[in-house]
Amino acid sequence: MKAVFVACDQAMYDSVMSLMDELAIRGYTGWEELIGRGSATGDPHLGSHAWPAMNSALVAMMEDEKASTFLSRLRTLDEENANQGLRAFAWNVTEVM
Repeated sequence: MKAVFVACDQAMYDSVMSLMDELAIRGYTGWEELIGRGSATGDPHLGSHAWPAMNSALVAMMEDEKASTFLSRLRTLDEENANQGLRAFAWNVTEVM
């Protein structure tokens, strides 16, 4: 099982949610308004006058195979919307209760 964390420009959030619906990824926890700045490229998203954009994020648990498909589709979504910004990270889940 994997935990997949997705952080993206707020403008991308609906697209990520649509992708999750398409892949039948149902359970998640999301945050609608986050600040941040990418480590390599992109402008800060600070919700301020100078940097008004904001980020959103979510984390979802899923089977390994579904996580692989989800990450691949997220990569494509990011490439198609390079100016918006989207990052995803996955790690192993060792216990579920």
